[in-house]
Amino acid sequence: MSTTRFLTGITTTGTPHLGNFVGSIRPSVAASLSPNVQSFYFLADYHALIKCEDPVRIQRSTLEIAASWLAAGLNPDHVTFYRQSDIPEIPELNWLLSCVTGKGVLNRAHAYKASQDKNLAAGREADDGVTAGLFMYPVLMGADILMFKAHKVPVGRDQIQHIEMARDMAASFNHLYGEHFVLPEAAIDEHVATLPGLDGRKMSKSYDNTIPLFSSREQLKKLIGSILTDSRAPGEPKEVEGSALFQIYQAFATPAETETLRKAYADGIAWGDAKNTLFERVDQVIAPMRAKYEDLIHNPARIEATLLAGAERARGLATPFIRELRSAVGLRSLAQAATAAKPVKATKAALPSFKQYREADGKFYFKLVAADGRLLLQSTGFDAPKDAGQAIAQLQKDAGALQALAPRLAPVDGVQAADVSAALQALADAAAAA
Repeated sequence: MSTTRFLTGITTTGTPHLGNFVGSIRPSVAASLSPNVQSFYFLADYHALIKCEDPVRIQRSTLEIAASWLAAGLNPDHVTFYRQSDIPEIPELNWLLSCVTGKGVLNRAHAYKASQDKNLAAGREADDGVTAGLFMYPVLMGADILMFKAHKVPVGRDQIQHIEMARDMAASFNHLYGEHFVLPEAAIDEHVATLPGLDGRKMSKSYDNTIPLFSSREQLKKLIGSILTDSRAPGEPKEVEGSALFQIYQAFATPAETETLRKAYADGIAWGDAKNTLFERVDQVIAPMRAKYEDLIHNPARIEATLLAGAERARGLATPFIRELRSAVGLRSLAQAATAAKPVKATKAALPSFKQYREADGKFYFKLVAADGRLLLQSTGFDAPKDAGQAIAQLQKDAGALQALAPRLAPVDGVQAADVSAALQALADAAAAA
């Protein structure tokens, strides 16, 4: 079974709450256990700088979020769990992508347009208070995704545009410099719950209506007790539709438990009793994780070591890839260029070349690259490296093999069959002259 890469980022600007747990942490941890999934989870502290100018808050949030994910069961030995700012290749890729991304594309970004609309509604200049960081946010997000060749990025519907932008950046770069990036896809889970907060609106730091995930038992009881309810008295039937209490309970309870509470609503349960039922059920889920969280939060050096180990694993992929990208755009050694240009009789003309490699899906591919770096030919996946090698050997030996191998070759935009045939003939002539 082929491996699919999933990538998820968490901005380090606040304390995780019950909504984060239900909507992101719990399903992501569960997904990471799948044997055919390679998961990347990162703390998006560069992104945090766009929203927050409090260094202490960003550091504290990084600690709390890392501890929350680990306490919730994320296994750093089975996933790549890292801090964004520990991967210097990401801001470098951010710049490379900036150079192939049109300003017009960024003008249409939802967050930027929302800031402009808010300013105009208040009678201010459209770009008042808009930083370059906010404007370029989609490019940094694109770098996060494309650096690790993620196939799927779990997002809410409001984030789909960012994935589409990342695809556009990847396609633009690939068109100019050859096939380097995987085009990611948004992974939308229609069944992920969105929890209401204390006031009935969506639980969000922006509304200051959250229930921190790892509140103490006493604080959890107090916060749940403050959830807004209507004025219906004990004994009077109550509606589950629109009830924040019921929706939160449903996210933590079994279907059977949910039906029991639904019946209690119809029978007129008192709001105080309903709140106590919710408290006990949530605490039953959170209590075991809370103990681990408290242990982690008081051992920040342990979390730091975990993140640095994750960064080392991530850089094992990022460092060679950024080296490949630097070469693709022309950021190359001058010594190599001088040697290649040195007018010595023995110097041979640069030739096209085949490159064989393995992708994240576990299959083996090859491509034919022109002497100037242009992609001329791209294969589909082979189950074994021997099969890919035999296809390469067949093409090197006989340019006419193109037709026979056509089912195993993927079309490359802008490349004519004559260009491929000429490149293969050049290789055959060079081999004959050797």
